[in-house]
Amino acid sequence: MAVAAGNTTRLWALVAREYWRRARRRLRAGPVYRWRYTGRTPERVLIAPPDLRLADPQIALEIYYGHFPLSGHMVETAGRSPFQIEVANRGWQKSLHGFRWLRHMRAAGTELAAANARALVSDWIAMHGGRISGVAWEPATTAKRIIAWLQHSSVVLQGAELPFYRTFLKSLALQIRYLRSMARELPDGKARLRTRIALAFAALSLPASTSTLRSATRNLAEELERQILPDGGHISRNPIVVLELLSDLLPLRQTYANQAEQPPAALIGAVERMLPALRFFRHQDGSIARFNGMGATIQDRIAAILRHDDTVGAPLLHAPHSGYERLSMGETTVIADTGLPPPIDVSGTAHAGYLSFEMSSGRHNFIVNAGVDTYGAEDFRPLARATAAHSTASVNDTSSARFTHSPRFGLLGSPLIGGPRHVPCERMDSKGIQGFVASHDGYVPAFGIYHERELSLSGQGDVLSGVDRFLRAGGAPVRDNGRDLVAVRFHIHPDIEFFRDGQGHFVLAAPRSDRWTFTCNEIAPQVEESIFFAGLGGPRRSRQIVLAFKASEFGEVRWQMTRTRPAGP
Repeated sequence: MAVAAGNTTRLWALVAREYWRRARRRLRAGPVYRWRYTGRTPERVLIAPPDLRLADPQIALEIYYGHFPLSGHMVETAGRSPFQIEVANRGWQKSLHGFRWLRHMRAAGTELAAANARALVSDWIAMHGGRISGVAWEPATTAKRIIAWLQHSSVVLQGAELPFYRTFLKSLALQIRYLRSMARELPDGKARLRTRIALAFAALSLPASTSTLRSATRNLAEELERQILPDGGHISRNPIVVLELLSDLLPLRQTYANQAEQPPAALIGAVERMLPALRFFRHQDGSIARFNGMGATIQDRIAAILRHDDTVGAPLLHAPHSGYERLSMGETTVIADTGLPPPIDVSGTAHAGYLSFEMSSGRHNFIVNAGVDTYGAEDFRPLARATAAHSTASVNDTSSARFTHSPRFGLLGSPLIGGPRHVPCERMDSKGIQGFVASHDGYVPAFGIYHERELSLSGQGDVLSGVDRFLRAGGAPVRDNGRDLVAVRFHIHPDIEFFRDGQGHFVLAAPRSDRWTFTCNEIAPQVEESIFFAGLGGPRRSRQIVLAFKASEFGEVRWQMTRTRPAGP
């Protein structure tokens, strides 16, 4: 009860702070503050920073014909400006006003694409540049737009006449001043860090005083030191955030070098830690492990970032600050969540997947978490975040952490509360074996039950052994009180074939590749329907192996997955 009361108090404090932030933002966006954003217009863009995001000239052609495929949602404008159209999909609106799609025009490299880019920027300035309001001027979206306009200024300004050139620079300068005033009002997380990145880009790419560049660099360094963990993960514990930030930080590092400016040590250190961290979360097929908000992987995007990793060594096996473990032998990779919940301020995408794991073999994922449908309906998010959507154990069909859905806390989104307070983890590597043992107390407040999981990979990656234990404080056995029902779940990737062999064991088989046999001597495995949310085309039906039992009858359950090599021709 004390923990619940503490969580509620914390949530109300966050709501009060968010109300205060929004009030200050409205004040700064109003006419009283408008004069603060006027000032000298830069004479030119000194340098266009590089953009590492993938570009497709075909999308530039689609946009020319009025088809805008943004955030997994297609909108046809029927000859009108996209900025005149009311679209309910908020993700699409943010993408439109973020202007990252300008990279496709630059990739096209034609005068037609440049003219279209210029016309769309002109439309935005005319319709949204004079009034600071709505999605277009949310600080996170403004930061993306500033970066995109700078990165693709060459295509926007190609063949531009002087009046447009001046209008473009004037609007850009106004947005930068606005963002500078809003930076400290942003809630914690990647949006605040991206704002600092955008202001550093602006100080390097436009004529600016030495003090402006020094201030932007100092503020960026402070935010990087606070948000990027010593092992390269992000404080949100979401692997996709590492990728998204690297997509901006790598070009920023290069822009410092191109302008003969010394990048802050915090930027160099963050990039050098984050690149190995990205590789840590990567399976051998190139996909990123689906933890804490990670959805479908666009593998070419990962490869474009990792080309800048000069170390090119084996990924780390231990990420203690981010709270993850990796087992890797031969062609088998296991990645597991062994960390505490992220700070409540940045837990809006966090999942209740404690001690969950994913396993890949060769170029195929076998055991997975459900992940999230990145561009799909928000209604699926609570399902994807629940413990049952992860390859771990749940007690009494309850998640090991709760999510706030109350309208009273609507300003906060849906932060994670009431999760584990202790998640000890011990690495147990020895000759020929990689493993760890970890536990969490997420079920102690409600049921008095600890979950402990031990995983070990051996036999050159051919054998994955697991032990799941359920106990009370001090290692005492669980009592039979009707509240000790346990389900240990193993979600199977939808591309994997699933059947029983002649001995009745479950077999997981990749097309024309390895087979893995699942065995458990204590409990008869069951098969149930599941949903894989993280498919490139949206949610897909899948299946799961479930070990269902009472913790008072089986305090320890051992299971094993053994690989069988495909027979030769």
